[in-house]
Amino acid sequence: MAVTDHDTTAAVDEVRAAARERGIETISGIEITAVEHERDVHVLGYFLDPLNEPLAAFLAAQRAHRVARAEAIAARLASLGMPIDVTPLVEQAQREPGRSIGRPQVARAMVAAGHVQDIREAFDKWLARGGPAFVARTGASAEAVIDVIHHAGGLASLAHPGKLHIDDRILPLKDAGLDAIEAFHPDHDAGMTERYIALARELDLLLTGGSDFHGDPGHGLTPGSVTLPAAEWDRLRQAHAAR
Repeated sequence: MAVTDHDTTAAVDEVRAAARERGIETISGIEITAVEHERDVHVLGYFLDPLNEPLAAFLAAQRAHRVARAEAIAARLASLGMPIDVTPLVEQAQREPGRSIGRPQVARAMVAAGHVQDIREAFDKWLARGGPAFVARTGASAEAVIDVIHHAGGLASLAHPGKLHIDDRILPLKDAGLDAIEAFHPDHDAGMTERYIALARELDLLLTGGSDFHGDPGHGLTPGSVTLPAAEWDRLRQAHAAR
């Protein structure tokens, strides 16, 4: 298993220790947010060195963008008559340099303030793209993210392509070094999964899969409920060994 936190590898050692106690094999992972035309493109990294210095510097910049975005969203919510206190989130990020904050934490603050019933309502009505409190992200290109992952010794996979609606970008990203597609995902039905498997075979890309669990029932499925077939895991590990 791997835990792929957004824009941070802070949990890698903790995950390794917990998995070791339970007899689970684990690898390092991350989910890095790239930006194209103010649209998020998520790139997963596996087998990378979490202590790689260029990676650490890149992620620090990514997290700074996240803090600025959270503050901008809070200002937008205040202007809409829905004030929240993001100070504890920002201070925690400053105390724990590896901590990454984003819209899920803002959504929880909205629930705590009584503005919405749950996190899903926060996203559906306010925080999602096109919503009144949406603030576009800034950040690196997907090509730059792939390069960062490779320089840290990892393999790069395009996360949940069925959610991104950027199939026309998969071939250019493959040419830029993309290693895999996340075909197995809670938001991919059987037909979509098969389509991305076929596309991966056509483009000679590897496959990855995951639950996309974000720590609450409103996002993704329970860890382990969406898995990568053993044969595909073997191909992934062999590709990393060859790299």
